[in-house]
Amino acid sequence: MKKLFPLVSERHKPARLVEQIRGEVKKYLKRERNKSLPDDHDYWGFNCRLGQESGSAKVCHEKEIGKSLDHALAEGWEAVYLEILVEPRKRGSK
Repeated sequence: MKKLFPLVSERHKPARLVEQIRGEVKKYLKRERNKSLPDDHDYWGFNCRLGQESGSAKVCHEKEIGKSLDHALAEGWEAVYLEILVEPRKRGSK
């Protein structure tokens, strides 16, 4: 998923738009986790980046997306670029 979400709308307040983004991200992660894995992999890994635009997006963990969206709302950004790339991963040895 590579998408630019607007945080300015005539119909909705920015806080409501952030909640909509969170819901869409949650549905996307759930949908990707439910896909079948290749035989030699253990889980789905997510490479996430978030920023004002694609060039300035910084790497973040999937659990930090909510905090990053709150930061964007507090800073008064007009839009948020969110990139989530999925890849199968193996667990490391103990």
